Amino acid sequence: MLNPEQRRLFHKFLILEMAVQSLQRDFSVIENLKMSKVYLPILDKLLKDISHDYYDSKRLFAKEKIRLFKVEKIDEFFSDVHIATAGNDVVLRYANMALKTQVEKLLISHQNNDQALN
Repeated sequence: MLNPEQRRLFHKFLILEMAVQSLQRDFSVIENLKMSKVYLPILDKLLKDISHDYYDSKRLFAKEKIRLFKVEKIDEFFSDVHIATAGNDVVLRYANMALKTQVEKLLISHQNNDQALN
């Protein structure tokens, strides 16, 4: 079982994982663009920042013997996230559009923070 704090942290971890996956997919597409030299450094910096947070979260959950088992798409609107814990496994249902929106917000906020530092 997940306590409320673990569930909150796991939600953040899930968003980070989805952001990393999206950026990795986009990276291969952007490499083929004519203006890739403009976009790749931005994408690379964003991927490094997000990956750092992602791996920190993953290590935290590994210590607690909690891991993402699989994400199963139910239909075009919902997905079930299967979480393996030391006790009982947990299945959480998420709205796909809400996850996509939260990933976008995370990436935009990281990019805005990066621009504010420059």
